[in-house]
Amino acid sequence: MKSKKTGASEIPPSFSILFDLIRWEEKAILDAARSKGVSVSLVDLKECVFDTLSSSVKERLVLQRCAGHYRNLHSTALLESLGHRVVNSFHATYISSNKLFCTLALIKKGVPTPKTKLAFSVDSALEAIKQLGYPVVLKPVVGSWGRLSALLSDEFSAKALIEHREYMYPVYQVYYIQEYVKRPPRDIRSFVVGGKTVAAIYRYSAPSEWRTNTARGGKAEACSISDELNELSIKAAEAVGGEIVGVDLMETNDGLVVHEVNATTEFKNTVPATGVDIPSLIVDYMVELEKR
Repeated sequence: MKSKKTGASEIPPSFSILFDLIRWEEKAILDAARSKGVSVSLVDLKECVFDTLSSSVKERLVLQRCAGHYRNLHSTALLESLGHRVVNSFHATYISSNKLFCTLALIKKGVPTPKTKLAFSVDSALEAIKQLGYPVVLKPVVGSWGRLSALLSDEFSAKALIEHREYMYPVYQVYYIQEYVKRPPRDIRSFVVGGKTVAAIYRYSAPSEWRTNTARGGKAEACSISDELNELSIKAAEAVGGEIVGVDLMETNDGLVVHEVNATTEFKNTVPATGVDIPSLIVDYMVELEKR
């Protein structure tokens, strides 16, 4: 890895990693950086007191790795206002972390998505489900790892669950309802780094589970990157403005559809399944940005 030259001395490329939890991914990125001679500052968000007028983060370039959605979003907004270059940006995180905003961005870009309805009351949500036809999937507009996503098979279960959400935090009263895509018992997670589709996996559902999230016991298996998968993954990343993202797709009789884009994506199951060194590719991309 080349370093910047200042007179007789060389300054190694550097960036900060902002985190609130050290997971396998953050450790792997740090190890990859050290192996390449890249200087990385670890910034624990939970220990920080930020000033809105001046930054305590040393490096201009910041890799955002906070797992907490609101921590991630708000710290990114503040750092960008103070002149930092954050990956992924506030815009990319804001759009991709809200399922409705992400769906709208994908549609605008011409990316195929599942049929989706939106409603704001119990009665209109039930009518939306009737229009789509059972079964349907009810998802929170903000959430990850499949939490609070429900597969609704009949009116009784739909009414009970929707009425229950009327007593939850208001964001859960935004009813984002999608068709249940008839797919194999798997979906696809692809990874885009710097405008390139670098890896992809199939995610197979665990026994007695309709969701494919590996956090819920889903099994990862290498997936070859077809022309269609490559094109849709790159277009999906572009739709939200993401530089390092995971793209979730499903197989249908009419081709692939994209249902989500993830701005702070995990890849601990992808690296051993595919043999692709995603942490190293992330470091290379951050160094490329640092030189600009």
